[in-house]
Amino acid sequence: MRWKKTLQLIDVHCEGEIGKVITSGVIDIPGTTMLDKMNYINEVDDSLRRLVMLEPRGCLQMSVNLLLPPTVPGAHAGFIVLQADKAHPMSGSNCICVVTALLETGMIAMQEPETTVVLDTPAGLVTAVAACSDGRCVSVSLDMVPAFVEHLDREFDIPGFGKIAADIAFGGVYYALIDVEQIGLTISPDNARELATHGVAFCQAINQQIQVRHPLLPLINDVAYVMFRQREESKIWRTCTTLPPGRVDRSPCGTGSSANLSVLDARGEVEVGDRLTSRSTINGEFRVELRGRTQVGDKLAVLPRVTGRAWVYGIQQLGVDPDDPLAAGFMLSDTWGPALS
Repeated sequence: MRWKKTLQLIDVHCEGEIGKVITSGVIDIPGTTMLDKMNYINEVDDSLRRLVMLEPRGCLQMSVNLLLPPTVPGAHAGFIVLQADKAHPMSGSNCICVVTALLETGMIAMQEPETTVVLDTPAGLVTAVAACSDGRCVSVSLDMVPAFVEHLDREFDIPGFGKIAADIAFGGVYYALIDVEQIGLTISPDNARELATHGVAFCQAINQQIQVRHPLLPLINDVAYVMFRQREESKIWRTCTTLPPGRVDRSPCGTGSSANLSVLDARGEVEVGDRLTSRSTINGEFRVELRGRTQVGDKLAVLPRVTGRAWVYGIQQLGVDPDDPLAAGFMLSDTWGPALS
């Protein structure tokens, strides 16, 4: 065995959504800020993302989080979310996975009953408070980046469906939030394939019809995901975030739930201190709290707090032989669908 590169990963899932964490093998990525580093991966060299995400080492139904030294004072660690299509600036479920891995492996000292961890992400600083007991990270509460609305009830022309109304909101990345009743489906495991296919196609169509740009982070400038939603009770939402090239988030989606909270606030349906439940396709739950309001540029924004759980289930070591012809990875439509990147 002769490896030219060796990576160690902690296997973690958050309410069923896999968010592995690279803990060794990468010293740093070029760039002054975490956003610069993410853009380096997306625009200059994405070989690491392809290595860990694509077959034969990766699979569609997961993310991999790259731990890096923080770029700002006061942060304990930085991280970037690597997914099937590209590197992304923020994810609530992945943030919960990262905090759980940092504490349960001892990379950051665990204090009971609570440990505070500040993470440097491409979308800004995220403060996490982990409830800890008997060496276990029982749950993680994230003070998410400010979330705000770009458009309410914006209509889009969707091939095969006609006019579809969506709320466009930022919760760490930009979302198109669509009431699933518009497409004649419910959010359930049996409909996951259809929802995934429609969500990716809708996202492409929406990006062709609208331009978004974060007022403080101009390089965050597209709608990343479509999240289908359905209200089950006044304070309970069923959510289904769809990710390229065609799958659904197994978790209730922290950034999407934050974006949805900003929409509810813009409609006057929530007050500071209110707590909602976001419930996933497989019944995992996040608690979502409106802890306050703020401004982001000229936009009124909400300050969400998202609480969820993650579990460490393994440790993995990856290596690359210098003669391996598949170091760049591959995607086949039998698993990844027709929308190959």
